[in-house]
Amino acid sequence: MSELSCHISATAVRKSFGQGAGRTEVLRGVDLQANEQEILMLLGPSGCGKTTLISIIAGTLSADEGEIIVFDHQFHTMSKSEITKFRAHNIGFIFQQFNLIPTVTCEENVCVPLMIQGKSMSKALPAAREMLDRVGLAEHRKKRPNQLSGGQQQRVAIARALVHRPRLIICDEPTAALDAENGLRVMDLFRELVREPGRCAIVVTHDHRILHHADRIATMNDGKIVECVPTTDFDFDHHQ
Repeated sequence: MSELSCHISATAVRKSFGQGAGRTEVLRGVDLQANEQEILMLLGPSGCGKTTLISIIAGTLSADEGEIIVFDHQFHTMSKSEITKFRAHNIGFIFQQFNLIPTVTCEENVCVPLMIQGKSMSKALPAAREMLDRVGLAEHRKKRPNQLSGGQQQRVAIARALVHRPRLIICDEPTAALDAENGLRVMDLFRELVREPGRCAIVVTHDHRILHHADRIATMNDGKIVECVPTTDFDFDHHQ
C-alpha cells in the first residue's frame, strides 16, 4: 500500500484521564497512519488504549496533545461543531456497545446517519433497507432491537454505520458478537466499500478469524503503537 496516499494521520497523540494522584495516561505519544483503500487492524490487550485512540481519530474524543488529520482536516484547528458536522458526512463508527435506539425499528435506526445529514425519512428508508439486506437482516427490518439477538443487533449497528457510505469506517470489535458466516459477510462488505477510492477502515479486534482481511496490522501496548506491518509480514503464531 506504500504507493497510496496517507488519509488518516495521528501524530504524537497523548490522552490522560483523571487528575492528580488518580491521573492515568492512556495514550503516550501515539503515531499511526491509515492509507487510502486499506483495512488497518489494531490489536492489543484490553486497557492498552485502542478504543481511546479510535475515538480520538473519529472525533468523538479530543486529544490532550498531538495532531489528528483526517482527509486533510486538522481536528486540533476545528471547533467541536465543525468536527461533528464533518463526522456526520465522512465517518462511520461501529461501537462495542450497539447504541441502538430501543423505541424504533431496525430500519429507522439505520436511517439515523442519513437524517442527521438532512435527508427525509422517505429518502433514507430505501438506503436503510438495502444496507439491512446486505448484512442479512432484510426480514427483520420492522423489528425493534429488543426483538433481536446480540449478533443481529450488531449487524444493525454495522448497517447504520455504513448506510451513508462513509469515507472512513472505524470499528470497535465489529465481529465480536457474530458467528463465522456473518463475520465474513461483514468483512466482505467492509472490503467492498474500502476498495472505492478515497476510503479506508480502522478496525479494533481480538477476533483472529478476520485478521487475514487486513492490509496492515498495528499492535498496541501500554499506550503506544509497538508494531505496524503488512499482513503478509505479521507473525500470526506469536499473537495467538
